Amino acid sequence: MAENSKREAGLWSRIVGSPRTNAAIFAVATGAGCIYILTAKLNEISAFWVTFGPVLIMMAYAGLIGMARALRLRDDQSGDNLYYMGFLFTLTSLGVSLFQFNANGAAEQIVQNFGVAIASTIAGIALRVFFNQMRRDPLEVEAAARSELADAARRVRRDLDGLVLEISHFRRSAQQTVLDGFEETRQKVDEVAESIMSGLKDVAARSAEPLEEVTRQSGSALDALSSSMVERLKDSASHLSAETDRLTKGASAVAESLDQISAKLSSMQTPDQVIEVKLAPMIQGLTKAVNAFGKNTESQSLAMTQAIETARATSESAAMLVAALQKDLEARDVALGRSLNAVQEAAAAASSAAEGAQQAAGQNAGLLDAIGRRVDEMIGSISEMLVPRPEAPSKPEA
Repeated sequence: MAENSKREAGLWSRIVGSPRTNAAIFAVATGAGCIYILTAKLNEISAFWVTFGPVLIMMAYAGLIGMARALRLRDDQSGDNLYYMGFLFTLTSLGVSLFQFNANGAAEQIVQNFGVAIASTIAGIALRVFFNQMRRDPLEVEAAARSELADAARRVRRDLDGLVLEISHFRRSAQQTVLDGFEETRQKVDEVAESIMSGLKDVAARSAEPLEEVTRQSGSALDALSSSMVERLKDSASHLSAETDRLTKGASAVAESLDQISAKLSSMQTPDQVIEVKLAPMIQGLTKAVNAFGKNTESQSLAMTQAIETARATSESAAMLVAALQKDLEARDVALGRSLNAVQEAAAAASSAAEGAQQAAGQNAGLLDAIGRRVDEMIGSISEMLVPRPEAPSKPEA
C-alpha cells in the first residue's frame, strides 16, 4: 500500500510539473477568459463585469502558478504568460466589438468596447512587471554568491589557521611530554640498575663472609684432622716398630734357645722316651709362646690395618668435603655470575626500551610534522578553490 501511494505521488509530481501540464493550464485559463468575454458581450452584460471577469481569471492564474510548487515557473516566463493572456483577452474583446459594430451604432459604444479591451492588456502588463520585479538578476545572484563564498573562504581560512595553531601547540606539547617521559624512564632505569647492582654487591659481600668463614673452618678442620692423622700414624708406626723389634728379639731368643736345645739334644745320648718325657713340658711351653707370639702379631697387623683404613677413610672424607666445598663455591660463583648477567640483561633491556621510547618520540614528532604540512596544503587548496579569482572585463557590445 505504501509503495503504491509513493508510486502514485511520484507519477502525479511528474505529470503536474511537466511543461505540457503548464501549457495546458495556460491554454485552459486563456480559453476560459475568451469564452467568458464572448459570452458576456453577446449577452450584453455590463461593461464592468465584462472587464472584471478576465482580470479575475488572470489574477487566479497568477496566484496558482505562484503558490503551487509543482506548477511554479520562472518569474520571467510567468510574466510573459500573463502578458500574452491579457493581450489575447484584448484581441478577443476587440474582435467581438468589431463583429458587433454596424453603421447605425453610436461612437460611445465603440470607445467603451475599446476601453474594456485595454483593461485586460493593462492588467497583463502590470502582472508582468510585478513578476519581473520579483525576478532576481543572475548577475546579482552570482555577485552575491561570490561575496558569500569569499566570506565563507575567509571564515574557513581563519578556522584553519586556528586549527593549525592548535595542532602545532598539541605537537609541541606531545613532543615535550614524550621527551619528559623518556627522560623520566631513563632516570628510573638508571636508579633501578644502581639499586640492583648495589643489592648484588651487598649479597656478594654477605655471601663472601660466610664462605670465607666456612673456608677457614674447613681449613682448620682439615689441618686438625691431618695433624691428628699424622700423630696417630706416627704413634701406630712407632708402636708397630717397637712390637716388631720386640718380636724380632723374641724370635731371635727363641731361635737361639732352639739352637741351644738342639745342640744339647744332639750331645745327649739318652733313651728316646726319657728325652720325650723331659722335653714335653718345654715343647708345650714353646708352642704356647709361639702361638701367643703369632696371635700378638696378628692383632698388631689387624690394628695396623684398621689404622691405615681409618686414615684412608679420613683422607677420603676430607677430599670429599673439599670437593663439596669447592662445588658449593663454584655453584655460588655461577649463581652470582647469573645474577650479574641478569642485571646486565635488565640494564640492556631498559636501555633498549629507552631507545625505543626515543624512536617513538621521533616518530610521533615526524607524524605531527606531516599532519601540520598536510593541514597547510589543505588550507592552500581550499583558499584557491573558495577565493574568487579576478575576471577579465568583458568587451562592451556594439
